[in-house]
Amino acid sequence: MKALIPLVVIAWAVCAGTARSGQIEIEYVAPKNPSHQHVYERLQDLQVLESLRELLRPFRLPRTLTFKIDGCDGESNAWYDNDVVTVCYEYLDDVWENAYKRTSFEGVAQVDVMLGPLFDVFLHEFGHAAFEHFDVPLFGREEDAADQFSAYIMLHMGKEEARRLILGTAYAYKVEAEIPEQKPTMSKYADEHGTPAQRFYNLLCVAYGADAKLFEDLIAKGYLPNNRAEGCAEEFQQLRKAFQRLIDPHVDQSLAKEVMQISELSDRAKKKFAGPRQNSKTRRSR
Repeated sequence: MKALIPLVVIAWAVCAGTARSGQIEIEYVAPKNPSHQHVYERLQDLQVLESLRELLRPFRLPRTLTFKIDGCDGESNAWYDNDVVTVCYEYLDDVWENAYKRTSFEGVAQVDVMLGPLFDVFLHEFGHAAFEHFDVPLFGREEDAADQFSAYIMLHMGKEEARRLILGTAYAYKVEAEIPEQKPTMSKYADEHGTPAQRFYNLLCVAYGADAKLFEDLIAKGYLPNNRAEGCAEEFQQLRKAFQRLIDPHVDQSLAKEVMQISELSDRAKKKFAGPRQNSKTRRSR
């Protein structure tokens, strides 16, 4: 079976050290809403939180961090606070639903539209946690930095897996950007997050800047405008420099080499997330 993330060896140059990596605890909270039971059961079957915990094991966290999936009383959201990353069942249900919507973004498998945003939301919130745990200074909006943090990690998961996760995440942003009732108003631009369209282009630019050959079709198909693409290599270099200087000293190189694979996740997802969705809802940016 094809693994989603095979033999992940993150090539990060990190400072020497013997500090033990911080623990990441996981919790699947039983949903309050019976309609989320299917999400609860399928995420456990996929072992999503276990896979993320393994992937992030090389980070030397100074204290315990918890990944939690919980019901949020109808709010589709995710956040980091007090050493806990919380992702709502409502948000993940929206991600699943969006996988069955169609947009003019070609060549993205349905399973990737589920797994891309699923990984991205946890990596984004883990970015917030990392900035706090490692006392990372930020020159700009923290939400933008968390988006870049997530993209950078996904781009180090091997070419095939990086492409699938990046494009799956970008697809979800494009679906959200094209919802008629979500057309940005003036006040929308006051939000600490970028608009879905901005996050779509920012993500594609980082990916193209990291590997122009792997993502060259983004230009050919017109998804990434030439005038933005021209500066993407420089944008990625800025991101890599910041990551190497501010994050890498907190990554255990020996453990990074031991992080192997989140095996068979793609194949399990194809089986577990089969079937149509009902009751269309709007996905809210976290």
